[in-house]
Parts: sequence; C-alpha cells; structure tokens
Amino acid sequence: MSSVVITGIGELVTGDGTGPDRLGIRSQAAVAVEDDMIAWIGAAAEAPACDTVIDVGGRAVIPGFVDSHSHLVFAGDRGAEFAARMTGQPYDGGGIGVTVTATRAASDDELRRLLAARIAELRTLGTTTIEIKSGYGLTVADEVRSLQIARQFSNETTFLGAHVVPPEYAARREAYVDIVTGPMLEAAAPYARWIDVFCEPHSPHAFDADEARHILNAGAAAGLGLRVHGNQLGAGPGVQLAVELGAASVDHCTYLNDADVDVLAAAADTTVATLLPGVEFCTRSPYPDAARLLDAGVSLALATDCNPGTCYSSSMPWVVSLAVREMGLSPAQALLAATAGSAQSLRRTDIGRLVIGNRADLTVLDAPSYLHLAYRPGVPIACALDVAITAQRASARPPAF
Repeated sequence: MSSVVITGIGELVTGDGTGPDRLGIRSQAAVAVEDDMIAWIGAAAEAPACDTVIDVGGRAVIPGFVDSHSHLVFAGDRGAEFAARMTGQPYDGGGIGVTVTATRAASDDELRRLLAARIAELRTLGTTTIEIKSGYGLTVADEVRSLQIARQFSNETTFLGAHVVPPEYAARREAYVDIVTGPMLEAAAPYARWIDVFCEPHSPHAFDADEARHILNAGAAAGLGLRVHGNQLGAGPGVQLAVELGAASVDHCTYLNDADVDVLAAAADTTVATLLPGVEFCTRSPYPDAARLLDAGVSLALATDCNPGTCYSSSMPWVVSLAVREMGLSPAQALLAATAGSAQSLRRTDIGRLVIGNRADLTVLDAPSYLHLAYRPGVPIACALDVAITAQRASARPPAF
C-alpha cells in the first residue's frame, strides 16, 4: 500500500457542502492519500507520516473537474464552419455529417491517437473525469469501435447512435431508428454505460420526441442509463422527456420555459440540468439563466461539450469563467457545478468532492484561491495533480511547486 501526503495547500476546496458557499474551504491544509483514495484531511502541521510528501507551495487545491459531456472520438476539422457562424450562418446540426465522413474514414490507430492527445490536453487543464460519447460513426461497426476506443480512456462512455440521422437514411428515418434501437444498440451496449439522443425538433437532422422516447426506452431495456441533448436550438420536448423517463442529465437547456424549470426543480434528485456555455459562445446563442435555475432548486452541472463543430475546447476553467460572466453564477456556484454537480449528473458519489473515502482526484491551481478560475479567464492555471507532479519533476525547479 503506497501513501502520499499533499501538503503546503494554501486553500483547500473540498466541496463537501459546508460553509457559507458550500465549498468546505480549509486553509494551510494537507491531504493524505492511500492507493489513490483520500485517507485523511486536516491541518498541514498534523499530517500523518507517509511514503511520499508533495509540497504544493501555498497553491490552491480543488476537486478535479468532472466534464460530464464530451464528443472526443472524431477525426477531421470544421474550422471553416466556425468561421461561417461567426459571420451569421446559423447552426442546425448539419455539420455533424462532415465529422461523420472524416471519422468513418479514419483508422482505429488514428482515432486512438487523436483521443489520447485530447485526454492529455484536458488533464493539463484540471479535468480528472471525462464522459465520452460516440455519435460520429452512425453505423454499427463505427459506433462500436468509437466506444471501444473511448473505453480505453474512461468508464463513462455514452452510446450516441442517435446523434443525427445520417445522409444515407435521410429519406428512411424510421429504418435508421430501427437500426439504432436494434443491432446497433445490441452491439454497442457492452461498451457503454449510458445512452443519449439529440432530441431537437428544430433540426431536420435530429430526433423528435416520439423517436427520442423510443430510443431511450430501448436503451433503458438494455441496461443503459439515460442522458438527453435537449432544448438546444429552441423550446422543445427534451427537458420534459428527460424528466419523464428519469434521465440522469438533460444537457444544453438553452431555451427553457417556466414549465421546464418547474419539472427540473421537482426532479432535482433525479435529473441534472447540464449547461454547456462554450456552445453558446461558439454558436452566438443566448446563454441560459443559470442563476434562475439554481434559485428554483434545479440541480446544475457544467461541462465543455468538447466537439469539432460547436465547442472545440476542453477547458473546464474557461467554462467556469463563462458561467460566472454570462450565466449569473457566483465563482463558488460555478465551481460546484463543474465538480459535484457534474458528478451528480453521472450518478457518482466518489468524485467531485474531496472527502475521506473518495477518489484522490485533485487539481492544483497556480493561484492562491479558486476565485482565480473566473478572475483569470483563459490563463492555464489549473492542472491535475499527477500531471503537475510529472511536469515539475521534468523541470529544473526546486521540489516545491
């Protein structure tokens, strides 16, 4: 059994729900870790003896970010689409087909190499848990291989064969839904924990409420947990459907009416509203009013939606700063949504909070306080602890961070 003490923590954000902002902040703290689990938390002066001592030199330490919505298995580039949107071209989901073509053409080795690079990038930005969706294959073989590759990097894998209807089935939508709920689901389910659907009647490429319900019910029957892309392009049935079926999360929630907010609040213990402010930034869409949702009692999460079309960023710190600047959250509320809230959306209690018995997923900030996440937008001050240690050991700097 190996043991490590992380000491010299100027500000430790445990996220344990205590204190005025529920952040459970401790000063001059230390954390003891045994076999990758938190074994002790307390004052640095009282830290137990361990095999290894890591001094972070007065820096802040927070729970590792939990990015509960990403589309990382893909090939190709859609920079031109982004440029077109910046000059006024609306987004309707059609660009997904460009990525599908490139992803189908890529080899397994290329997709694995691209995914590994993206995982390394997000860890250098402080993310320690990542959910990864399929959805850029849209054939049985391509969806399965996407999930197999994703599973090599995360246990939080999501089958998204119902991302859009591929062009070859545009005139035969019912036939494609039959494939998604039949042979594709059967082949993909062993490699997925979740099933998701892009429920969006405002897009001709996505799925309406009846199609989405059929797909989600089939996924539930196959033993998968439910997630929903909902209410992204306009008011629609996604939120109501997610709550009706007990989905763990409904994501985007860009356009909500009072009834949507009411049902989300009533289902706060079951269904989390996952907001993706990077998408609003990259599509020039209105930002949802996150403060309104919290005031109503809705459970809230933040995630990147890292994908090649509508938000090609893996930066959870940037998401936090957007949520503070554009969505009405306080820095404390945004940090909780990006950690404990996103963990709840994955129905995980072992991550998102630094408490005894949880995974030792720590992120170090090159700053004295978590406030710098929003205070210094775009500056790479966050890093997963193990990545920070590796970088420090490879440099000529003294042992303290």
